[in-house]
Amino acid sequence: MKHWILDASALLETSLGQVLHELNELDWKQKLSPKKDRLAEHLSAFANYPNGGVLIFGVDEKTGIPEGIEQAESDSIIGQLANIGRDSLEPPVTIDHAIVEFRNTPLLFVFIKESGVKPVHLRGKPLDHCYIRSGGTTRKASRQEVGSLMLNSRNPCWETLRASTLLRSEEILKKIDIEGIHRLLNRPLPEKPEELLRWLTGEKIIEPDGSGYYVGNFGAIAAANRIAEFEGLERKRLRVIRYKGLNKVETIDETEVQKGYAVGFGEIIEHLKNILPHSEVIEKALRREVGMYPEIALRELIANALIHQDFTIQGTGPMVEIFDNRIEFINPGSLPPSKKIDRLIGTTPESRNEILARAFRRYRICEERGTGFLKVVASIELFGLPPVAFEQGENYFKVTLFAPRKLSEMLQAERVEACYQHAVLKYLSGSAMTNTTLRERLKMHEKKRTQVSNLIREAVEAGRIKRKDPTSLSSKFAEYIPYWV
Repeated sequence: MKHWILDASALLETSLGQVLHELNELDWKQKLSPKKDRLAEHLSAFANYPNGGVLIFGVDEKTGIPEGIEQAESDSIIGQLANIGRDSLEPPVTIDHAIVEFRNTPLLFVFIKESGVKPVHLRGKPLDHCYIRSGGTTRKASRQEVGSLMLNSRNPCWETLRASTLLRSEEILKKIDIEGIHRLLNRPLPEKPEELLRWLTGEKIIEPDGSGYYVGNFGAIAAANRIAEFEGLERKRLRVIRYKGLNKVETIDETEVQKGYAVGFGEIIEHLKNILPHSEVIEKALRREVGMYPEIALRELIANALIHQDFTIQGTGPMVEIFDNRIEFINPGSLPPSKKIDRLIGTTPESRNEILARAFRRYRICEERGTGFLKVVASIELFGLPPVAFEQGENYFKVTLFAPRKLSEMLQAERVEACYQHAVLKYLSGSAMTNTTLRERLKMHEKKRTQVSNLIREAVEAGRIKRKDPTSLSSKFAEYIPYWV
């Protein structure tokens, strides 16, 4: 049973006690009033009230005795209230409902959710045409009360906006990959449709309203069977494009991922593993295929592009572009102003899309601890790849993984960046970079110590690293840390 039903039942017991009285959180009636303007005022008041409120139908207004309600009348009430909440108020009001046995009598409980955006006022009217609950009644808010409501308002985020029109329960079950979400959460699938819908509501994938449901942007982008079925989200599908050579002149193929990001994530990774180059290694007389790029880096960078994109940028979506010598992971939206591009490794995460980021953690796709880029750097060092490259433009952010190259084939800026990223990795691991650790990272022989020393000197001169102990005169055993420590 939903928590609000239990709370409303307890409040109704209190309201129908020895002395009948209505509460700010609850109002009971025998039937629906024909005065639609007054009903809009009630909905406005409850939507402006902390934690919302409940309208209960089927209780005699004079005696307080539960008289009950018929199914047909209940359906009519729900339909009318949903229409008023949608058409007569700004922002629209969301309602939920249930038939509840109270003192062995069926009553209609209608829950009006608190609106995040306040004040909820009459559509087409100024903001001061809003209502509040006070002394168990609904009244117009004063100017000071309107100001207080505005202070307690929060702007809606993209994830909570609606991606669909009002849908029937059977339509919801067709549009959402419910089995995929349950598989990610490693939990059994509820057998009854009403249990599924209740669970989807709790997961913030759908939003009940009257006799139907809306799919929110989060629900569509994370769990849709086909993202393109939701108007406005067609361009938000992940595109994987392969090119021949080192530029975009000739395209080999292009794949658009149809499923929601979370339920389709495993398929994305498998697709990339299948089309990326492999090498064959022999271990204990057995042959096995090893990808050119570490899988953990692919997983983290795809998740990063999906989670941290700016969904408000129209006409574009996340992309993975594959060339002969590199892979580029691109998402709409530049870095937040508080983030510096050379401080991304190991820093505290800051996501535009907190609901999606939190869901990816719960679905065991990635973490929210800021370790994503740290894992990427660690894995490319293990594979002996060039340093990962970060680039941001006015409305995009790009991360590039490069195919294997020798140190001599890298540009000076790349060699210095490899040195800096290794110093960051060692520092965040509780140690410091030395000539020996950098040689191991670059897969270079002991005889190349002098060459590595020259690289360290270049990184120091470039201001990317510094000596851990500036007073030490030893060069052979010197330790180095990032410039920002």
